[in-house]
Amino acid sequence: MVPMKWDATSNIGLVRANNEDAFCVNEEYRLFAVADGMGGHKAGEVASRLALGTLEAEYIRLLGEGEPTARALYRAVIAANNQVFDESCRSETHRGMGTTLTACVLQTDGMVFAHVGDSRIYLIRDGKATRLTEDHSVVQELINQGKLTDEEAGTHPYRNMLSRALGTEGGVQVDVRDFTLNNGDRILLCTDGLTGLVQDEEIAQAVTADPQPADSVKELVACALERGGKDNITLILVVFETL
Repeated sequence: MVPMKWDATSNIGLVRANNEDAFCVNEEYRLFAVADGMGGHKAGEVASRLALGTLEAEYIRLLGEGEPTARALYRAVIAANNQVFDESCRSETHRGMGTTLTACVLQTDGMVFAHVGDSRIYLIRDGKATRLTEDHSVVQELINQGKLTDEEAGTHPYRNMLSRALGTEGGVQVDVRDFTLNNGDRILLCTDGLTGLVQDEEIAQAVTADPQPADSVKELVACALERGGKDNITLILVVFETL
C-alpha cells in the first residue's frame, strides 16, 4: 500500500469560546472524517467527538465482520447517529445536541464517502475545486428550488440552519457515494468555518500552489482567520496516489 500524504488541523477561530469541531484520521483503514457539533453547554463538542469515535470503532468492527466498505461506512454513520441521539436523551445538559459528519475511505482506485450536514468534501484536480457533497441546509434547498442564488446564500439569515444533522433524531438519512480518483488528486474534507469565508476558487488555488498538504492547510486556515475567523475551522487534505 502506498504511504499516504495528508495533513489535518482544527482551529478554534477568533470568535468562539470553544471548539465544537473534531476530525478523525486512521491511516491503517484509510478513513478520514470531520464533524461540526452544535448544542449549548459545550454539547457540540461532545456530539462531534462522540460521533467520530463511534464512527471509527464501528467501521473497523464491521469491516472485520466482512462488510463491504460502503455498507460498513453507512452502518457506522447510523451507529454514530444512535450514540449521539441516545446521549442527548440521557443527559439534560446534552439535550438537543447534534453534529455534521462527513467521512471518506480511500481505496485502490477511488473512495467511498458518507455525508450528513453542511461539512464538505472537495476534489481538487487540474487546478479546480469540485464540491462532491451537497449541503443539507435550508439555503441549499432554496438554491435547488431556484429561489436563491449562491451569492445570496452567503448572507442569508438562515445560512447556518441545517435541514439534516446527525444525532438530533432517532433516525437519519445518510448520503453515500463512491467516486473514482486519478493519481495526484487531492481530497479536502472541511467544516463551514472554512467554506463560509474562503471561496471554492481560492481553495483550488491554495491547494494547487502548494505541493505539500501541510503548506496548503496552513494557507487555508490563515485565509479564514484573516477574514475574521468567525467559526471553528477544521480541515483534512489528502493526496491520492496509486501504486
